Amino acid sequence: MFPVRISLKGLNGLRKLSNAVESSSNPKTAIVMLNMGGPQRLDQVPDYLLRIMTDKDMIQFPFFGDQLGPWIAKRRAPDVAKKYEEIGGGSPIYKWTQRQGELLCKNLDKLLPAGAPYKYYVAFRYVQPFTEDAMKDIERDGVKRIILFSQYPQYSCATSGSSFNAIYNFYKNRELPKDVRISLIDRWSTHPLLIKTFADLIRQELGKLSDGGRKNAIILFSAHSLPLKAVNRGDPYPSEVGATVQLVMKELGFCNPYQLVWQSKVGPLPWLGPFTDEAIKDYVKNGKKTFVLVPIAFVNEHIETLHELDIEYCKELAEEVGVEEIRRVSAPNDHPLFIETLTDLVKTHLESNIPVNPKFINQCPHCENKNCYNSKTWYSQVCKC
Repeated sequence: MFPVRISLKGLNGLRKLSNAVESSSNPKTAIVMLNMGGPQRLDQVPDYLLRIMTDKDMIQFPFFGDQLGPWIAKRRAPDVAKKYEEIGGGSPIYKWTQRQGELLCKNLDKLLPAGAPYKYYVAFRYVQPFTEDAMKDIERDGVKRIILFSQYPQYSCATSGSSFNAIYNFYKNRELPKDVRISLIDRWSTHPLLIKTFADLIRQELGKLSDGGRKNAIILFSAHSLPLKAVNRGDPYPSEVGATVQLVMKELGFCNPYQLVWQSKVGPLPWLGPFTDEAIKDYVKNGKKTFVLVPIAFVNEHIETLHELDIEYCKELAEEVGVEEIRRVSAPNDHPLFIETLTDLVKTHLESNIPVNPKFINQCPHCENKNCYNSKTWYSQVCKC
């Protein structure tokens, strides 16, 4: 027999591997990262759109919703698939969410060892891995401490609300596993580190403009719009986006003129404006020709940044109307300050002993969604630290 020699470096490597296996196979705390997701392949686009158009939390059609939603999804699928093809054949949301989850759990394992090992679970609303699949994986892993973490900084009933309702729908006809503790992080639009993240990203793009352009550039904070019907119902999203914008500009010392604008309108109904593309057109007519676009409500790159902002606005529209300089600020992705943001959000949440935000439990004043009422009632009963 030959003696087996293992160096100190080798032992450390084995320990790291052992810890990684333990973290993934025997987690103590689950971080459920909620987002709408995006198709990773072109063949996923039709089903992805169908799920969006038939989600009554996302879209409420005034009539014939059961027929109109599938019809719109089928009609839009070829055009949307073409856009995904133009950005590389699929959405990078899953890749970025994985990266964010890995870095987040690595930080938490160090900072809060009492709850370690931590494991992230990606829970997408309209494409794999689905929300219900994430919850099944958590049950399979036997995790007893679950933090439902919305990846939308600003709360909307159509986004965060839909994801939280999906978890309620999963459990309304089945028993919650015994001794499981659930709490949630539902919004974080004014977190100081999120503000610093966006401010740093904006400074980077301002620095790439010419001297004259840097001084005169209009900062356009662009967020996904909402139907006015949802706004008038009391959806908090517009005010929370506005709060983020104001704090970012304060962090920047109000260095440039700025405007909150809205993108991604779908269908003929009235939506919240002014719209990003129309704002650019009219600013150019008034002699303003330098812009910095900021995806203020998106935490990772996806079709609305990579295609709508980059291709449709920064390239095609800019050339059409005669923009002189235009820069698009990156989404937070894995920016170090953003990972610190996620880490601090979970750390503060765990230390707060507040399992659910009272604002989350309160419905919009004109809400007519019975499922939303039942969902919030359920969370008020089951959430605990």
